[in-house]
Amino acid sequence: MRVDLADRVLRYEITETFVNRGSRIGEADFMFPLPKGAAFQDLKLSINGEMVAGETMSADRARQIYEEIVRRQRDPALLEWMGYGLLRARIFPIAPGEQKKVVVRFQTVAPREGDALRVDYFRGMRTNQQRLNQEPEGRTSFVLTYPNDPMYGTAYSPTHSIFEQRYGSDDSNHGDASFASSYRGSTRRVEVRDARGEVTLLIPIRRSTSAAISLLANAPGNGDGFALITLSPPAVRPRPVPRDVTFVIDVSGSMSGPKIEQARAAGKQLLGTLSPMDRFRLIDFSSDVRTFRDGYSSATRDNLRAAERYLDQLEAQGSTNISGALDEALSTPVQAGRLPIILFLTDGQPTVGERDASVIGSNVAKQRGSRRLFTFGVGADLNVSLIEQLALEGRGTASFVRPEESVERAVGIVASRLTSPLVTDVRVHADGVRLLKMHPSGPVDIFAGEDLVLLARYDGSGDAVLRFDGQTTNGPVSWSTRVNFPDRSRENPFVARLWATQRVGYLSAEKRKHGGSQEIDDEIRDLGDRFGIPTEFSSYLVVEPGMNRPMVGGGRQLDNVVVTGATAARAPAAVQFEAAKSASAQRSATNLSAADAAVSMGDFSGGSSGKVTRAGNVTFVLRDGVWTDVRYKQTGSVLRVKPFSDAYFKLTEILPDLREPFSVGERAIVAGRNMAIELTPIGVEKLTDRDVALIRNNW
Repeated sequence: MRVDLADRVLRYEITETFVNRGSRIGEADFMFPLPKGAAFQDLKLSINGEMVAGETMSADRARQIYEEIVRRQRDPALLEWMGYGLLRARIFPIAPGEQKKVVVRFQTVAPREGDALRVDYFRGMRTNQQRLNQEPEGRTSFVLTYPNDPMYGTAYSPTHSIFEQRYGSDDSNHGDASFASSYRGSTRRVEVRDARGEVTLLIPIRRSTSAAISLLANAPGNGDGFALITLSPPAVRPRPVPRDVTFVIDVSGSMSGPKIEQARAAGKQLLGTLSPMDRFRLIDFSSDVRTFRDGYSSATRDNLRAAERYLDQLEAQGSTNISGALDEALSTPVQAGRLPIILFLTDGQPTVGERDASVIGSNVAKQRGSRRLFTFGVGADLNVSLIEQLALEGRGTASFVRPEESVERAVGIVASRLTSPLVTDVRVHADGVRLLKMHPSGPVDIFAGEDLVLLARYDGSGDAVLRFDGQTTNGPVSWSTRVNFPDRSRENPFVARLWATQRVGYLSAEKRKHGGSQEIDDEIRDLGDRFGIPTEFSSYLVVEPGMNRPMVGGGRQLDNVVVTGATAARAPAAVQFEAAKSASAQRSATNLSAADAAVSMGDFSGGSSGKVTRAGNVTFVLRDGVWTDVRYKQTGSVLRVKPFSDAYFKLTEILPDLREPFSVGERAIVAGRNMAIELTPIGVEKLTDRDVALIRNNW
């Protein structure tokens, strides 16, 4: 799948190859879902280079075709196609062993989302095949090219993971990534390598001195809406803010061996990110605290070489004086106009000096001021809550590194991201609606090569103004744009799950710090059940095909289902470490692929049991042969419907959100607000007026 953007026109070219692996002449029924709600032009279809005439249908006409196929084949996979138009063609004959290449071309005008162009693609890959014991279909890739012009920002996908690389560079180390970005001459090229489900991308349109601001909203209508807000800095960027960078390294005895070698390498990598306008400090600690030099050193060539020699001489021995090291890091005064950043790395508990983690945290909070604090915890022998809270309260991130993982890589990823701060202390204001439970919640910094992504709930609807205020080397800046927050919209359902994933990550850290409360526990439990996010209160665990199954929150494994809860004994250190590592990944998830990866973190405990699955935002557990929504409480009304009947399809028309949940199979229970719908062979085949009223009032 290739899309080329030129002058706001998107030119699509889809190439699919069909192979007859049988021993007889075959025939294929080619069906392609046309863009939803888009006016497309210049539609062309070719088979093995020969132009053919395909039948095009509107979404209403296509719905009848989809229903017919679902009824005949008793396969609910095509339910997800409803709402799309259809291009259909017959491919015949296909001789044994023969390949037929089908190419579809069309173009459409890219719609705008605030100050960004939106690109959508949906091929309708079968997402329920493993549940139905069917052979998997081939992989789908997606490539977008657009001009390498300053007016266009970096493409962002809220649905698929993103990594960037130079065109033609060795990407052998990025085999697990699903999105690549590169530059090639006058064009930029981005690729989604595993484009399952709906692919959405935003391309910011920047003005020379104003940022690009966009909004993706989801408003199911049963409470506050969900918002994903992005900001891309102006094409003409302000001069970077000079940095004062402090690297604090644990060199206690437990850091001996590969860990101290990687810590030295990480320090050198950090030094390599410094610009001539930056200054730096190196602090190493064990029982005592030592420094490279008193105060900051300018990032001159001679000073950097001397610092590298200092790192080479570090040896791992002694105990762990965490409080003394932090006191030293916070002792140097903050200078106006410079961004102070501390990176703190340790693999142990405090054993020398102040040992009470709460006192250490309180002392840091009193001294921290405007310093940004990024922490790295190596191995499970940590006070994970201290490492977590130092970073969260210090407007940084907490990274947790397993013993077999690379310390150098963990520090390198963060260090490379923190180069060239462009705008600091950025805050967002909404005039016209109220933003609630926003993540990240406080002021944030924007570094070169990064866009800001915020997730929030919103109260109110209609036209509103989003305004961002921040500080640059040239003084304060303010950027704003007018957007519309819908009162009710089923578009962008991924926004709700992204917000919930980050929310669970932040609440989990808060619970580890304060020991939890009934309010926090209830919210974590509700988010886990509603959005299929494993938490310490989950009585199930989402396991998608190919994902490793983690143990979280001190659970015990019974018959391939992880059972956890607040009554479980206090989790051992290793489990707390994995829970904190997963929460850190959840807090940083800005696309669905990253959210799913955060769910998969944890100890390995075998493969998928096939007893838990997710369809859309609904999580199901297989109970007595019925896929049961984990939110189902066996209270309230239950409407029983026969699969593939008129009532079944009428439901998917009244409640489009049921299309994905119904794709799990013929026996399922889906929970609504005050009622549930059960798919069963003894269900009704037609809906009465009373049934429709029940749905509208209680779903």
